[in-house]
Amino acid sequence: MSGLDLGFDADLGPLWPYLFVLAAGFLATEVWRWAGVAFGGGLPEDSPLIGWVRAVATALVAGVVAKLILEPSGTLAETPALLRVAAAAAGLAAYLALRRNLLVGVAAAEAVLLGGWLLVG
Repeated sequence: MSGLDLGFDADLGPLWPYLFVLAAGFLATEVWRWAGVAFGGGLPEDSPLIGWVRAVATALVAGVVAKLILEPSGTLAETPALLRVAAAAAGLAAYLALRRNLLVGVAAAEAVLLGGWLLVG
């Protein structure tokens, strides 16, 4: 057997690092989800604590999006900044125009980003 010893006869070959990262990522976030359910289940939705948690979560997502737009790494860094900003604006516009549908917003932003990348590249 190669790689990780799982205690049963399974040869995962080169896939075991990816499966390990997937399992570790799942377990690391799942603990906090269950903790949130256990401790926040009895709180009313308009609770100041719930409002604070929403604000922190929104700030974290906004920070990650801003970082991806303003200081990207990898292949995204090869795209023009104006294209990244236009894709974000198109995604936001589609999200707001179509009843706050997150999937539509992400799809619109990706379409603008990929389309612009194909035209520029």
